[in-house]
Amino acid sequence: MNQLHPGAKWLFRINAYIFFFVISLVIGWFVVPAISLILIFFINSKFSFVAIILSTLVYILFAVIISEIYARMAYTRWFYEFTNDGLRLERGIIWKRYSNVPYERIQNVDVHRGVIARMLGFSSLMIQTAGYSAQPHAEGYIPALEMNLAEQIRTFVMKKITSRRGR
Repeated sequence: MNQLHPGAKWLFRINAYIFFFVISLVIGWFVVPAISLILIFFINSKFSFVAIILSTLVYILFAVIISEIYARMAYTRWFYEFTNDGLRLERGIIWKRYSNVPYERIQNVDVHRGVIARMLGFSSLMIQTAGYSAQPHAEGYIPALEMNLAEQIRTFVMKKITSRRGR
């Protein structure tokens, strides 16, 4: 099984930061004031402003640490492999997802390079299949491959599907 481009760590990291930013907007309104009230109760009221700032910084530090742990775990648990029959994908931290995309169902292969991907030197590969419902990503989505490798895989898969259709 092959692993993703190392730049995928940043992709997962950015996704985790966005997720925790949204969560912090929702939960932060309750957690930070609660921690601040506890600190104010146990500390002299002269330091209440310091307690609020300190609890906010601790919460932000906690979110950054959790995001970093998530990014590293997501990266080390994302694998792909091209077999004789098709593409095999394995991903997931808590709940593992295993997917097989047979060459017979593949309709198209797209290479996508977003702004962050270009800065970090990788491409996303989207393998579109027949009968797959519209979702954010194609069924055979590989989020980070080296640019040249993505083009080689695209060429390989396109040759594979055109040779099967030609028979």
